[in-house]
Amino acid sequence: MSEVLDYIEMKLPAKAEYVGVVRLTISGLASRLGYSYDAIEDLKIAVAEAATNVVEHAYKDTVGLMGIGCRVFRDKMEIIVSDNGQSFNFEDLQKDIGPVNPNKPVQDLKEGGLGLFLMESLTDKVEIKQESGVVIKMTKFLERDEVEQHVDGIRSTNAQHQ
Repeated sequence: MSEVLDYIEMKLPAKAEYVGVVRLTISGLASRLGYSYDAIEDLKIAVAEAATNVVEHAYKDTVGLMGIGCRVFRDKMEIIVSDNGQSFNFEDLQKDIGPVNPNKPVQDLKEGGLGLFLMESLTDKVEIKQESGVVIKMTKFLERDEVEQHVDGIRSTNAQHQ
């Protein structure tokens, strides 16, 4: 098992105006870790879908909290979005969380269909737990942009030919 380098956790009101805060936080973190532009855009959409599902579906007539947790590894980032806003222990959660049931129509899941489809399409792994609330864990592996990694090499090669 990989070593966790950092852990970030936020609790925010489950209101639409805070979805952007979640997007910006994950975007800034992914940028700092060296994710490519495309991977950052994918993460922003996936986390916004998860947070929007909390805003739209988690609480009936009250405003509750959404919890955002992020574990950073050398080669990946794990993001959890929960709709009860409580602190969570990643290790404890690992015991109860599992992959989305492929035999269950996506539309039948509590948090909605298209959002979950986007999360699965834009991240490397999506796991879900549904009990008193919904917890979604998304994993995105770090694959640095090949063009960005070799820019200096290209410039030095071109400089030799001039």
